[in-house]
Amino acid sequence: MRLGAILPQTEIGPDPADLVKFASAVETAGLDFLDVYEHVLGADRATRPDWDGPYDLDSQFHEPFVLFGFLAAHTTLELSTSVLVLPQRQTTLVAKQAAEADVLSGGRLRLGVGIGWNPVEYDALGSNFRDRAARYEEQIHLLRLLWTQRSVTFHGRFEHIEAAGLLPMPVQQPIPIWMGGGTARPVLERIGRIGDGWLCTTVPGHGLEEAVAIIHGAAVAAGRDPGEIGLQGGVNVGAAVDRDRIRRHLDTWERAGASYAVISAIGSGRTPQEHIDVIQEAAAAALDR
Repeated sequence: MRLGAILPQTEIGPDPADLVKFASAVETAGLDFLDVYEHVLGADRATRPDWDGPYDLDSQFHEPFVLFGFLAAHTTLELSTSVLVLPQRQTTLVAKQAAEADVLSGGRLRLGVGIGWNPVEYDALGSNFRDRAARYEEQIHLLRLLWTQRSVTFHGRFEHIEAAGLLPMPVQQPIPIWMGGGTARPVLERIGRIGDGWLCTTVPGHGLEEAVAIIHGAAVAAGRDPGEIGLQGGVNVGAAVDRDRIRRHLDTWERAGASYAVISAIGSGRTPQEHIDVIQEAAAAALDR
């Protein structure tokens, strides 16, 4: 099971030096990958009294593709989005940006995608919030075509390309696409049909096993090997590092068949240096199992 850390987007701050220090700390601690959340815009709560989203105008998020281009020169970690809100972005531009990040990192990109929950971002980016799920599958199909074929002609319900391609092509052809989402059957069946892995928020013993069975059943029905679909779980450090708790949770994920597990201390209000200290201590516990 590969182990990683979540970049504490809302607390790491804008200083490039702190971003490099955190990524370097994750790597020197012996972890394998860095996960990055994304949001393009935050809503202004002052004008939306009924806003109940977890993030707003004061929540900072670094743009993942630009960040990965920067971090590729400073770390050998695998770089993962968890998740990129795919339907609010132009598919061909995502293909280009992801390919570039994969090239600059030497083939270390894992693209985690989801459909998102924030209509404010969709409106600002000129995308339709209501048909995002319908567009999602078509986008994933087109991404893989653009990453593996020199010239692409594609005419779908939403996407149209006539005899065009991108260069440079990614090192990985195609780049792995992992999918977020909850445990609704359509979400799980879609992962089974077309996903390379599931970025899971459900925990073992609370519906995970049943969800994985649905994914595997959909994979078999689509003629795929369910064993090739990865599973990423996670452990939240919380207010203090409990080494035994971290070990227990990771052992549980490993028994559940997770191929990846991520450690998070996001939302704790720590300073950048405190986040570095915490991830190093948590990584030491995770690796001492």
